[in-house]
Amino acid sequence: MMGKCLIIGAGGVASVAVHKCCQNSGVFKEIMIASRTKSKCDALKSKLQGTTDTLIHTARVNADNVDEMIALIESFNPDVVLNLALPYQDLTIMDACLATRTHYVDTANYEPPETAKFEYKWQWAYRDKFKNAGITALLGSGFDPGVTGVFCAYAMKHYFDSIEYIDILDCNGGDHGYPFATNFNPEINIREVSANGRYWESGKWIETSPMEIKREYRFDGVGERDMYLLYHEELESLAQNIKGIKRIRFFMTFGQSYLTHLKCLENVGMTSIEPIMYEGREIIPLQFLKAVLPDPASLGERTIGKTNIGCIIQGVKDGKPVNYYVYNICDHRECYKEVGSQAVSYTTGVPAMLGAMMVMTGEWNKAGVYNIEEFDPDPFMRELNKWGLPWIESFNPDLVN
Repeated sequence: MMGKCLIIGAGGVASVAVHKCCQNSGVFKEIMIASRTKSKCDALKSKLQGTTDTLIHTARVNADNVDEMIALIESFNPDVVLNLALPYQDLTIMDACLATRTHYVDTANYEPPETAKFEYKWQWAYRDKFKNAGITALLGSGFDPGVTGVFCAYAMKHYFDSIEYIDILDCNGGDHGYPFATNFNPEINIREVSANGRYWESGKWIETSPMEIKREYRFDGVGERDMYLLYHEELESLAQNIKGIKRIRFFMTFGQSYLTHLKCLENVGMTSIEPIMYEGREIIPLQFLKAVLPDPASLGERTIGKTNIGCIIQGVKDGKPVNYYVYNICDHRECYKEVGSQAVSYTTGVPAMLGAMMVMTGEWNKAGVYNIEEFDPDPFMRELNKWGLPWIESFNPDLVN
């Protein structure tokens, strides 16, 4: 089945998703790229037009404005809206999808601009509305959240009777040559890293100080790295959706240079999201810092090395313990050669396209609001291998203590 997809956003992840939709023109007959900065959309269109059978349109839209979003959806009439804008805009875009009865897909959960908080409660509150409208909202169709949830659902379906422990490991072994830069939106990245850590154990959340829990792990394709326990949004949905779970944690690798710079910036107040007065006008320090740092989209051509992201899952099958590790290795250089971006954008942009495809073709078809692990993982796992994110399995992994 072919269809039309409206893509909101024109940053690094959107660029990858657009490239992938255009490679997949048997499914994506038409796409529209819409963003506050139309010139970015037009640049993507001119780069890809003539290389694909997908028809590309562009538009300017303020995704904070529900009426503007509704008008755009009504004029283009897409089968699905793929939200690759900022997490602050999830709810307005969901409202517009409800008003127009259009399927919705995103990669990151809603965050209120004024507090650094990952929670699904705002989007889960839309469950009945989407169900009654007969449309699907697929939440978190990136890599983490996204592929990590599909990995867990796949493990549950094929290898376990019950899952007790999940460790999600996110390693970026890439080097961009800057002393300090972030691989995706600096505002979101720094909010994520400087927040308290949290993990789920024995039916409750256990909170830790930022970067308090550190482990070392040897990553296939990358080598030994320091990784730190963070809170990440998929923990919330997986803790509810994976039956029998006793503990679920999320670890991310950071180099010493990144951590030292971040600490200094925190100490002098540059990572604050509280407004301050500067020369007679209000500014938010973190937004000012974002303007000073290298644009993540510019890192692609400088970045070498690989990412390795996956899930170590422990549980029981036929009364016997099973340890299972499923992961993907992605090469920054290869991604840049293919779509002009580094692997962090690539690993999110490919699953974003796949989620939109699953919903648009009806492969995943349930009215309501769902996290990605609530759908059949098999077709998604097949497509990952086909579209550039092949996965590797191990039944004898090193466990994280």
